[in-house]
Amino acid sequence: MFRLWSLEYFIYREIEASLKISKTSIQKILHEELGVRKLVSRWIPHLLTEEQKAARVHWCQKTLDRFNSRNSKNVYSIVSGDESWIYCYEPENKRHSAVWVFQGEEKPTKVIRSRSVSKKRVATFVSKAGHIASIPFNEQRTELQKNNPERRIILHEDNASSHTAQKTRQYLTEENVELLDHPPYSPDLSPNDFFTFPKIKNRLRGQRFQSPEEAVDAFKNAVLDLPANEWNKCFENWFERMQMCINLLGEYFEKQ
Repeated sequence: MFRLWSLEYFIYREIEASLKISKTSIQKILHEELGVRKLVSRWIPHLLTEEQKAARVHWCQKTLDRFNSRNSKNVYSIVSGDESWIYCYEPENKRHSAVWVFQGEEKPTKVIRSRSVSKKRVATFVSKAGHIASIPFNEQRTELQKNNPERRIILHEDNASSHTAQKTRQYLTEENVELLDHPPYSPDLSPNDFFTFPKIKNRLRGQRFQSPEEAVDAFKNAVLDLPANEWNKCFENWFERMQMCINLLGEYFEKQ
């Protein structure tokens, strides 16, 4: 008996040969009667366990409750930080390389370029009110407090070992900085991961910088060019994502 769940491994011609029916009939059965669609696989950061899904839901509910579903004034005290590599050259993707051509014109071509080896790791801190700082990774603790000497800070970072180490926690306590935890394997719930880094890096794609320092300066300038309302929308979206995560019982929800 022909196994229907094996259809994805067959081209239409092979299905025709196996079932002895026309291509039109195959299309009607698959798409109209069975509702089968051909989709590109969706990339996800991690195959979540049930415990990890539960941890995501718990964190989202706890955070929504604490900040009154984003309506609390304390939302303005949250500073969300994360690190990323900034490269001297990030190649364009297909969308960035798209151009308009008229009928009869040749399709343009480009040589594939790889990402540069030269890079620098940068820590970026943002809040609902706007960008706070983007600095080399090893300077992040000093710079954060220097930029906010009188302000109460609720620091949100992921659960990387450098963030959760005892030495780090001790430093934050001494500086009167409260740490807002983060569920494991959850970049979709981190403002810098779902907003800042992809948005700014896309702007810099295709540009070539002479040094990692020049690339970091370009990154900083691009971040500073973002209008204030973009950061406000980012944090609004952050809390919407928390509710979406709860609704989906902890599953990843990008492009659901």
